[in-house]
Amino acid sequence: MNKQELIEVVAKKVGHSKRFTGQVVNTVMEVITEELAKGQKVVFAGFGTFATSKKAARMGVNPQTLAKIKIPATTVPKFRAGKTLKLAVKK
Repeated sequence: MNKQELIEVVAKKVGHSKRFTGQVVNTVMEVITEELAKGQKVVFAGFGTFATSKKAARMGVNPQTLAKIKIPATTVPKFRAGKTLKLAVKK
């Protein structure tokens, strides 16, 4: 399922237009992104948690030249599924 398909399904379920539902979905994604950028967690009880994780700097190898390269430290987004979601998928 892609974003547009999600919008269509949600619009049908709640009885709103696809345009309005699209704005809501985009706003939710925007807020989640902004909070992660600030280093905050976003928790949906039972569904899961969006958070960030820091990856330390490390040495790597360029596969074309086999030269060693330094990979800088970075922050990456993570999602951890909640219990209700895990149980629903497990069935």
